[in-house]
Amino acid sequence: MRRRAFITLLGGAAAAWPVAARAQQAAMPVIGFLNAGAPTAERRNLLAAFRQALSDAGYVEGRSVSIEYRWAENQYDRLPTMAADLVRRQVRVIATPGSTPAALAAKAATTTIPIVFSVGTDPVKAGLVASLNRPGSNVTGMSYLISLLVVKQLEQLHELAPNAAVMAVLLNPKLEAAASVLEDAQVAARALGLPIHVLYASTETDLDTVFASMTQLQAGGLVISADAFFFSRLEHLVGLATRYSVPTVYPWREAVAAGGLVSYGASVTDGYRLAGVYTGRILMGDKPADLPVQQSTKTELVINLKTAKTLGLTLPPTLLARADEVIE
Repeated sequence: MRRRAFITLLGGAAAAWPVAARAQQAAMPVIGFLNAGAPTAERRNLLAAFRQALSDAGYVEGRSVSIEYRWAENQYDRLPTMAADLVRRQVRVIATPGSTPAALAAKAATTTIPIVFSVGTDPVKAGLVASLNRPGSNVTGMSYLISLLVVKQLEQLHELAPNAAVMAVLLNPKLEAAASVLEDAQVAARALGLPIHVLYASTETDLDTVFASMTQLQAGGLVISADAFFFSRLEHLVGLATRYSVPTVYPWREAVAAGGLVSYGASVTDGYRLAGVYTGRILMGDKPADLPVQQSTKTELVINLKTAKTLGLTLPPTLLARADEVIE
């Protein structure tokens, strides 16, 4: 081949490469990711579980799938606009792990694009699906019923602080399951023979006020309910519990890893992973209506011994024996 012809051929191939790359990118499926919270360090770790599940299904972000992220930064009123934007972009799937408000916003925005959720509420009562076995629409996912966890969390708090005459429960009034969590907390408190104070917070200022009021209320411990806003403020919550020396039970392991005392709850990481599994299956052709809603039964009890020592608490051997993980 003559040198000039070779250079011409090489130049033509080089010019074609960007075109081919653009064509491959255009054909790449796009996932819409919608969340009511913020992209904190804790959520980055959860996203790793979501991406790993996608990768196991053959979808690697940036290579064989693209993800459009939308974070409402705890401003729930932004979710409908964000969901509508993902619909306009004609994404293949909308994933809303760990966020009931995001799942509801996505469902309100489209009846055709598949939606995958992982929520801490009853998805039937929330109006996400018609039934667990037969979702019957474009929406499916998994649920872990956080309202049922508050009973065990109060029992564990009572074990941690047996001399406390009053306990407290922290709720976000914007939480979809707030009423259900409150009802279960009241039932559990009556069974323990303890009065409880129900405290509410939906802003950082509210959190400061809640902990500042604990001494005045003579509350000997606090249970924090599972909520996207609270999860996005883990370090702040742990710092307040330490500053005011409040024995606190959290619903997430991540809180204890950050210095919190005890956590008991569903595995949020597992919820993100399962959302990734279903998202991958839908990309491969499965229909949401044919994928039953999974019920997560995996719970974990995690204890931070260093924090217990700082608070001057002697942990019961029975509680330590039940722990899935003890951080020293």
